[in-house]
Amino acid sequence: MENLHQHIESLIFSSDTAVSKTDLIECIKKLDPEAMLNEDILEGALQSIEEKYDNEYFSFELRVIGGGYRFFTKAAYHKTVSILIGQKEKKRLSTAALETLAIIAYRGPVTKSEAEAIRGVNCDYSFHKLLEKELIEVAGRVETAVGKPVLYKVTPLFLDYFGINSTEELPKLKDITVTADENTIGEVAEVISDLPSEKEKETN
Repeated sequence: MENLHQHIESLIFSSDTAVSKTDLIECIKKLDPEAMLNEDILEGALQSIEEKYDNEYFSFELRVIGGGYRFFTKAAYHKTVSILIGQKEKKRLSTAALETLAIIAYRGPVTKSEAEAIRGVNCDYSFHKLLEKELIEVAGRVETAVGKPVLYKVTPLFLDYFGINSTEELPKLKDITVTADENTIGEVAEVISDLPSEKEKETN
């Protein structure tokens, strides 16, 4: 196929999330059903594109994230980009939602009751917001438990947003230090639910 590299680049550039090899092949096949394209050819093209943007002439690079490919600004230009976006691109999660998300990321798949046992509070609202933002998803049910409670895990969007390929790349808990006056996951909170404050409602 003519200009295969450019077609691949355009697909990755136009996507808000990482693009898998399967999606790349399917899109190109729809564009040109006669295109001689398989995973080996695609792998070679992706490697060539990765090497191309590794050049210091470019301010961005191709990276593998969450099992797919996405362009990222190089570290040297992060500060420049942050000035432009002003951290307004994504709405912030409440502290309660972040704590719940951390539990699911590190312990998942977990049930809502297990997350509530760790946090010591009702997590209905946090689970609702995380599902709404597509940061977590249903991972099945505990067939051996009474009521067969639903299991939850983080989504590829979570991996993409945090720039990792799997939850195994998250910082190890033993490497995370907190001060005495910081709230830690598993600590019983001062409230009995995770409903947001008025200020948090405004930012969510």
